[in-house]
Amino acid sequence: MNWNQLLSGKRFGMEEYHERKHERTDFQRDYDRLIFSSPFRRLQNKTQVFPLPGSIFVHNRLTHSLEVSCVGRSLGNNVAKGLMRKYPDGSVNFPEIGSIVSAACLAHDMGNPPFGHSGERAISAYFAEGNGKKLQEEIINEGGRYEDFLHFEGNANAMRLLTHQFIGRRKGGFALTYSTLASIIKYPYSSVYAGKKGKFGFFQSEEEDYMRIANELGICRNPEDANKFVRYPLVYLVEAADDICYQIMDIEDACKLHILTTEEAIRLLLNFFEGERLDHIVRVMKMVDDTNEQIAYLRSCIIGLLVDECSRIFLENEEGLLNGTYNTPLIDNICDQAKAAYATCSETAYKKIYRAKEVLDIELAGYHIFSHLIDTLTEAVMNQDHAYSKLLLQRIPEQYDTNAPTVYGKVQCVLDYISGMTDVYALDLYRKITGMSLPAV
Repeated sequence: MNWNQLLSGKRFGMEEYHERKHERTDFQRDYDRLIFSSPFRRLQNKTQVFPLPGSIFVHNRLTHSLEVSCVGRSLGNNVAKGLMRKYPDGSVNFPEIGSIVSAACLAHDMGNPPFGHSGERAISAYFAEGNGKKLQEEIINEGGRYEDFLHFEGNANAMRLLTHQFIGRRKGGFALTYSTLASIIKYPYSSVYAGKKGKFGFFQSEEEDYMRIANELGICRNPEDANKFVRYPLVYLVEAADDICYQIMDIEDACKLHILTTEEAIRLLLNFFEGERLDHIVRVMKMVDDTNEQIAYLRSCIIGLLVDECSRIFLENEEGLLNGTYNTPLIDNICDQAKAAYATCSETAYKKIYRAKEVLDIELAGYHIFSHLIDTLTEAVMNQDHAYSKLLLQRIPEQYDTNAPTVYGKVQCVLDYISGMTDVYALDLYRKITGMSLPAV
């Protein structure tokens, strides 16, 4: 792969149009287009890890995505400066890498359903263990890919959301640049090759779209498995920005919710440093008495450290990134001290945060709500002449194709609708169709 081809401002779905020149670059316009979109705005009411706020404000998908975007821009700018030093002739548009990565970071979670990652697991469970299994044979017999539902993946759903022409919408979906789209596809292969982790990058319905992106940018096949592509290089920066933010911010949120004590949180965060750097940070931290301010200072120091480390790893492995031989997350190769501290944070998060009662309650509720919504809505689109179905189908916005000619398409229509819901909307619809909540009369 080569940088000249990888950094393309061509817009997906609008290749034949010649647009007027703007003061903003195409990649900056991607960022703005995402910021002002309805699906991005709805992230403010989607769970990140903890239940959405009562009296204590914690991260939701929107604040998480904005923070990831800031970190992604820093990573992209660092890498751009390093590449410009390495290739000083100025023939490649390296300065735009920061804009591409920051836009991709905004979009990286837009395909996630309500209730955090438990929403993804609930959808997969419905097709692995629930009533969705009844549709398996019919979907396979018509040529559909049942694995798309069996391993429902928010990353693949983001690809669909950004590129699919929903009814009444423009060709190419968001019509983002090829480079921005490629930067969000962490798993560049279909669900057939998802493996035990169940990760993949595009549904059957978007497979041809991904092929167009790969061909345009010159993304090569994986040298170890020709059924897969190698990652687009900037994916590693988007992934690193996400890894940096969620791990550190989850510790901070857990402290605010008293799942971790202040002492535990500070100890975990100080572990990233040693020697003179640690002594300096402790001295500065003690200049204020407010523990929230102390933790915020530690968080900023850690993010700065991890941004520098991940930028270094990217630049040191540029050749492997371009030929497809480098394939590990950047965060896995940072310096030993930071790597050990990050691992300790991950272990603590799994034991004390992700298994906390508040988080498990969201997961339990998500399973029940998703199961009922998918069941009821699938029944409606499959049996549209039934009296109840006619009523329920009026709740589905016109942009979703309830008249898709295949069972695969009908199920996908239901999942498009549900995954686009906010937590509150999903709960409200569930209550209304079960009769638990009635409109005021």
